[in-house]
Formats: sequence, C-alpha cells, structure tokens
Amino acid sequence: MHVVKRKTLVEFWRKHANSEAPLVGWYREAKSARWKSPQDIKDHYRSADFLPGNRVVFNIGGNKYRLVVKIAYVPGTVYIRFIGTHAEYDKTNAETV
Repeated sequence: MHVVKRKTLVEFWRKHANSEAPLVGWYREAKSARWKSPQDIKDHYRSADFLPGNRVVFNIGGNKYRLVVKIAYVPGTVYIRFIGTHAEYDKTNAETV
C-alpha cells in the first residue's frame, strides 16, 4: 500500500516517544500490505474498527494510541487522517477527520 502523510506519524512519535516503535511497525506492515478489502485488514488486525467512508481505526501500542486512516483499496492507498492518544481520540469524530 502507498501510505500518505507519514510525516503525521513522525511528528506524533517525536512528542510521544513510546509510540515510535509500534507506529514504525504499523507503517512497515501497511507499506508491504496489499489490502483489497476490509477483511484483509481484519485478518491481520483483529481489533481494527471499520467506519463509513472506508475509514479504519487501528489500536496502536496496546490501545494507548488510535490511528484513523482512509483507504482507497484501488489503487492501494492509505491516507493517514488522525493519530492521537486514546483520550484525544475520544474527543474526535473519526468519521470526519
């Protein structure tokens, strides 16, 4: 998959050092993935939540952080829409970020 806005992740892990390793891991897995459907994601990320508009919420770092992405399965692009702590996520509308 082509991941757009890696810079958003980098800026976040610079502020939250404990998030770097799990975010780098997620990024590498997403880059090498070839997700064609939500089921492809669910097979690997059982805790992922699916929202309208091809948005997916990933629990990162043992559920300390939440990552919201929008996926265009064809052509294979992942757009990073939000990364934050669980508390920050609770204050966000993941369907509109």
